[in-house]
Amino acid sequence: MPLSLTLVTTFTFALAVSGCLSGYLAGLLGVGGGIIIVPVMYYVLAAFDVDMALRAHIAVGTSLATIIPTSIQSIRTHRARGAVDTALLRWWAPFVAAGVLIGVLIARYAPGTLLTGVFGVVAAIVAVYMLFTREGWHPLATLPSRHAQAGMATGIGTISTLMGIGGGTLTVPVLSVFSYPVRRAVGTASVVGLIIALPGTLGYIFNGFGREGLPPLSLGYVNLAALAAIVVTSMWFAPMGARAAHTIAPAHLRKAFGVFLAITSIKMLADVLG
Repeated sequence: MPLSLTLVTTFTFALAVSGCLSGYLAGLLGVGGGIIIVPVMYYVLAAFDVDMALRAHIAVGTSLATIIPTSIQSIRTHRARGAVDTALLRWWAPFVAAGVLIGVLIARYAPGTLLTGVFGVVAAIVAVYMLFTREGWHPLATLPSRHAQAGMATGIGTISTLMGIGGGTLTVPVLSVFSYPVRRAVGTASVVGLIIALPGTLGYIFNGFGREGLPPLSLGYVNLAALAAIVVTSMWFAPMGARAAHTIAPAHLRKAFGVFLAITSIKMLADVLG
């Protein structure tokens, strides 16, 4: 993509609009913005004729970078309310970090279609969870053994790094299965998101450094124009979505998010399958 002022301006504006959308929906639906940012950015990149082999890597890498400031802000809020489980994090953190490293290594050598496929499959699973499980569904009474938790934490780190999402999308549903208090799960997931986002962002910068065909103002697979536009606008629009959420029944929100993910999953898997 050749560099020009018009192109940079148009590209940044398009991503600012996607930041408004992702921030509003994240606040409305109570999820991390990554699972919204990645597909929106993927299709913005497609509209600007970015090589399909690069789109998923750029969308994922940039999404991870946007999670850093939002996670820090979220951690402050949840810690002030005592909603962060430090004992659980001491055990989970090394395994989450190990999962991030595994994800970065896979992403370095994987084609973009693999990242798109992983996103599509996991988004479909989360969509089914949202659409077909009832609010407050907790099939198991307690967390499993520490060895099982280590595997869970590693898997969350790996999959989140390949998808460009933070802690909430996978950590909260996984903990909820084991009757873990949802407010504490959300607060703890905010720290998991930072553990994923920091090394994940550095990994995508390193993986994409020097690649040809990247959009203007890219640092490896992290696009700085998109990062700035999305962070500013999403943090502005998220409170608006959160306020709107109080006027809509939670069950309707879950269904709406499930439908959104199902459509996103179908479209992204269709791209992979041609």
